[in-house]
Amino acid sequence: MIHAFLISTGAVALAEIGDKTQLLSLVLAARYRKPAPIILGVLVATLVNHAGAGALGAWLGSLLTPTVMRWALAISFVGMGLWILVPDKLADEEANTNRTHLGVFGATVVAFFLAEMGDKTQIATIALAARFHDFFGVVTGTTLGMMIANVPAILLGDRFAHRLPTSLVHGIAAVLFVVLGTMALFGAAA
Repeated sequence: MIHAFLISTGAVALAEIGDKTQLLSLVLAARYRKPAPIILGVLVATLVNHAGAGALGAWLGSLLTPTVMRWALAISFVGMGLWILVPDKLADEEANTNRTHLGVFGATVVAFFLAEMGDKTQIATIALAARFHDFFGVVTGTTLGMMIANVPAILLGDRFAHRLPTSLVHGIAAVLFVVLGTMALFGAAA
């Protein structure tokens, strides 16, 4: 469990830097200026989203033969590594935080959950759960990784985000996913 937890935490924390959901965290922090309900909303949305993604990954991992799984994981991890190098932009409809009838917490949960659908970190959670066959270790790790990347963005806002060497962080995350893909292909991670 600790292996799956640590790899999931590190991979998602790195992948989340500069991601559209981190950009959404900055938008929410600037709009509402109430960090506690935003942080709790991000946590709840991430737990629900990643629990579903982890369950899907665990289910796919149980269906596929070891050979098919090794190839699928290798391709998905290398694909994730390349996808991380593509800069994210927050679409206007995803940045729409005018859900004031839901309150800050509710608006954050809805906006963050929807923005995370089909996102890099959600796909990574599926692949990691399929690879490690450890639902709780992966979901706990990916959720912690999301919080490691998003809480500072919420607390420190725009000043902090512009100081991160985003291309370097993305490069490190890309290398990590390519290494995981190579390890899966050659069975070294088994």
